[in-house]
Amino acid sequence: MALSKQDINQIEAHGISEEQVYFQLKQIEKGFPFLKLESAASIDKGIIAPKEDEQDKYVNIWNDYKNEGHKIVKFVPASGAASRMFKNMFAFLSATYNVPTTDFEKEFFDNIKNFAFKKELCNKCKANDDHCITKLMEEGKYKNIVANMLNENGLNYGSLPKGLLLFHNYEDGPRTPMEEHLVEAALYASSKGKANVHFTVSHSHLELFKAKVAEKINKYSEKFGVEYNITFSEQKPSTDTIAANPDNTPFRNEDGSLLFRPGGHGALIENLNEIDADIVFVKNIDNVVPDRLKDVTVKYKQVLAGILVNLQNKAFDYLRLLDSGMYNHAKLEEIIRFVQRDLCCRKQDIKDLEDTDLVIYLRKKLNRPMRACGVVKNVGEPGGGPFLTYNQDGTVSLQILESCQIDTNNAEYMDMFKNGTHFNPVDLVCAIKDYKGNDFNLPEYVDRNTGFISSKSKNGKDLKALELPGLWNGAMSDWSTIFVEVPLETFNPVKTVNDLLRDQHQ
Repeated sequence: MALSKQDINQIEAHGISEEQVYFQLKQIEKGFPFLKLESAASIDKGIIAPKEDEQDKYVNIWNDYKNEGHKIVKFVPASGAASRMFKNMFAFLSATYNVPTTDFEKEFFDNIKNFAFKKELCNKCKANDDHCITKLMEEGKYKNIVANMLNENGLNYGSLPKGLLLFHNYEDGPRTPMEEHLVEAALYASSKGKANVHFTVSHSHLELFKAKVAEKINKYSEKFGVEYNITFSEQKPSTDTIAANPDNTPFRNEDGSLLFRPGGHGALIENLNEIDADIVFVKNIDNVVPDRLKDVTVKYKQVLAGILVNLQNKAFDYLRLLDSGMYNHAKLEEIIRFVQRDLCCRKQDIKDLEDTDLVIYLRKKLNRPMRACGVVKNVGEPGGGPFLTYNQDGTVSLQILESCQIDTNNAEYMDMFKNGTHFNPVDLVCAIKDYKGNDFNLPEYVDRNTGFISSKSKNGKDLKALELPGLWNGAMSDWSTIFVEVPLETFNPVKTVNDLLRDQHQ
């Protein structure tokens, strides 16, 4: 398949090479291999469940680390519009009936007064329809209310990002998730009176985010006595991937141009790679709670970070020892135990390695990015899970997997996935500098074989979309991974607007 001069110009304008496009088309054609699993991770296999006295110890370790003046950043993936959150309400707008009929619609209107955006929505209803919400409901004009919530001349919630929607009520006014993340940063991710927060946003929302931060930053700076440094980045066009037709030829727009699509959250490894920090907290934009419930979140963030820096310090000490050459075989055995037990990375034939090769292997496994991942008990929520998997180099280590990475025809693997004791709430603390203080180049640690193909459509035409290895899946495949059990109360995502009616968001 030959690309035209026009195609090549378009590819180059995206910051992508011709070779990358051919490589991506080949990936779409042949698909990705399923991962080879050893077992689901559990308390007996790879998940730490620290007891109360241990939790206190790790909180103290973290606070000591913070007081040493290390640079800490809170990294919040906040890209994209919240349109999926309002899918049910968009469906109501286009439905043939005019009154709430489904359970979802009834729950929304029965509890409309409990949404943090109720007052603003009421003001829009008055401005556009001359009536408050209550009056419009009495007159059966339910769709007018929804239109004022979703459409551009109303609150525009159908197009805004989740980070800028009003989530929680407070006496001094409602808060957006963006504000809740600023509060969290002050409570567990600040050092020496400074709090660094980085949001990844889509280009169309960047100015809105900047304006909202400028409006609110002084309020939280005064409230918590911290100086905020808020930065933003956009998903790079060079991480977009080519779309293909069902026959694996390039999908073309109606004007004949190639269609490129965002490569999924895995593209954000490039954004994370540009963060200058010793420790980075990663947490999704919608997983926030009001202040009355923040204590448990703050405590376990500190526990995660304390576990991470404690293990990192041990790894650094071992690396310096290997550098010095002042070790014997007994010391190498000690380092092997650390890599196998504490970092949960095992190599079956390790006993066959001569000391020289053993040192090379141990150095490689110690000198790489490290992450502590909170995992919660499985209660049937959708999402990936913690597993022990085989890697390209034959080692077995801890990984977070999505269902699409597992061979559904393998009954044993599906049993592991369905009956896993824990799942992944996207709660990471990452160490991204080496023992000499240099930045790791994070794209080097991505397993390129862990992307996946999804079926999409555009203008009524089916297409194949290539998703890059996910940020906390294949993009961090070659990191040292530690799983820590955290309470379910720390996981409160908002997938639909009615999730805001849960007690955790009231």
